[in-house]
Amino acid sequence: MKLTILSLMAASCMMLASCAKKEEASSPAPEPVSEWQTLFNGKDLTGWVPKIHHHEAGDNFANTFRVEDGTILVSYGEYGPFEERYGHLFYEKPFSSFHLKWEYRFTDEWLEDAASYTYRNSGVMYHSQSPESILKEQDWPISVEYQMLAEERAGEARPTGNMCSPGTDIEYEGKIDPRHCINSSSPTFQWDEWVKAELIVYGDSLVYHLVNGDTVLTYGKPQIGGGVANRFDPAIKVDGTPLKSGYIGLQSEGQGVMFKNIEIRELY
Repeated sequence: MKLTILSLMAASCMMLASCAKKEEASSPAPEPVSEWQTLFNGKDLTGWVPKIHHHEAGDNFANTFRVEDGTILVSYGEYGPFEERYGHLFYEKPFSSFHLKWEYRFTDEWLEDAASYTYRNSGVMYHSQSPESILKEQDWPISVEYQMLAEERAGEARPTGNMCSPGTDIEYEGKIDPRHCINSSSPTFQWDEWVKAELIVYGDSLVYHLVNGDTVLTYGKPQIGGGVANRFDPAIKVDGTPLKSGYIGLQSEGQGVMFKNIEIRELY
């Protein structure tokens, strides 16, 4: 079933109310507490901090993240070997409950010495640890990912707007799901199509993934846990800790990708 933003907010209110105290059950639907805010100015990377595996926070190795034609472009033109330089470009401040929207498309650049799963694969992380807390040799930030995919082989389904969980867990259909990634119900897109993505997050409660205006995945209770992330500071990874807020990061993992029209508004 296709859900609009208004119906999502109404459904969220009902689900949140069912878990709230009795006297709070009649609370109104969550309202935005801010207007839409542009996170990317279309000119430069002001307000954004890179963190790339094998490098310190703030080091934009080989100009991985750059601005071209009003987009944030992830490119590897100045790379030699990839050497697992998984990277993320983080916005400078954390968010808790928010509605994030952006547009993306892949480029035809892919490093063949990157892992095969990175082909036409990128993502946007949310509720992440800060870039400064990610150790130099830590591969993935402890975070939750809105995974972006495009067609790999003709005729084979490869949905986008999926969920992946490096160093985290989520509840899906009422219980902790052990899978690292959960596929959405979206259609498959060609690599050179612009896709409109949206992420609606209510703190450590409900999360919705949208693709071109349609709800394609719903889950809840993001929390620290699980595997995949390696060589992190153990003081940060306390499994079972609810993820109430964190940083937003644009991913680089060997596949070229473009981001534009990145906007956010905070909720209740």
